[in-house]
Amino acid sequence: MPDTHIHCQNPVISSLETKANDLRKTVIQMLLEAGSGHSAGSLDTADIFAALYFHILNIDPKKPDWEDRDRFVLSNGHICPVWYASLSERGYFPKKELWTLRKINSRLQGHPAYGSLPGVENTSGSLGQGISQAIGMALAAKLDKKNYRVYVMTGDGELNEGQVWEAAMFGGNSGLNNITWIIDRNNIQLSGYTEDMMPLESLRDKLEAFNWFVVEIDGHNIEEIINACNMARAVSQRPTAIIAHTIPGKGVEFMEYKVEWHGKVPDKKEAMKALRDLRSLDGKISCDYD
Repeated sequence: MPDTHIHCQNPVISSLETKANDLRKTVIQMLLEAGSGHSAGSLDTADIFAALYFHILNIDPKKPDWEDRDRFVLSNGHICPVWYASLSERGYFPKKELWTLRKINSRLQGHPAYGSLPGVENTSGSLGQGISQAIGMALAAKLDKKNYRVYVMTGDGELNEGQVWEAAMFGGNSGLNNITWIIDRNNIQLSGYTEDMMPLESLRDKLEAFNWFVVEIDGHNIEEIINACNMARAVSQRPTAIIAHTIPGKGVEFMEYKVEWHGKVPDKKEAMKALRDLRSLDGKISCDYD
């Protein structure tokens, strides 16, 4: 008799997928409450944030300034709602504070500021600077003979900035094998599609020419995200760049692939529809593991 039992994936992966979906729901609620912000990138990077903060990063929320912690730098700071949601869910600060996003005197501003919240390692605003900040941290680790890793996320639109390529050249030339650069390759930016504004392809070839080890992944596949980060740790002589191909607005059907949702937030009706879309995904994620 054939085996009709449904075989599900590793429970760790299922748990992280559920966590990512929960982060997306929180982001929608935060943006609705704030009335301003950036939806598409905050939603499409949720899988990466879930993998980082609940599986990959060597961190301790009870000791946010622990000297040997891994560092995470967010260069495309406008997607900070998903970062704030991840930090809160991980235990860095109370969840009730999420609803103060972008409000006067809130610690959760529209771009993160170093020292404003436990777990926030950098200040961002002007795009293109995070990779330089992260490379400085990675170099410091080498000079101090420390074993922590530095992870940095950039958008793809900000690769228009020359400073990104100066930093990439320095990182590749310095053999900084303790840095992992994650590029959110969602193909949109404020003014339109990246390939219409300032074409990046062949992005992999460009990065490899700067002596980076490059991995291309599906940025919504938790297993691929984890495997790529593990692979980066095994590279001994140069830095690693992970090109994570993502769908802007992931999980919310009416936002997916739409350029206008880069810097737009849902109204109450749209937020309710977005939450229904995301809640419908819960049943597709959860299942018994054989």
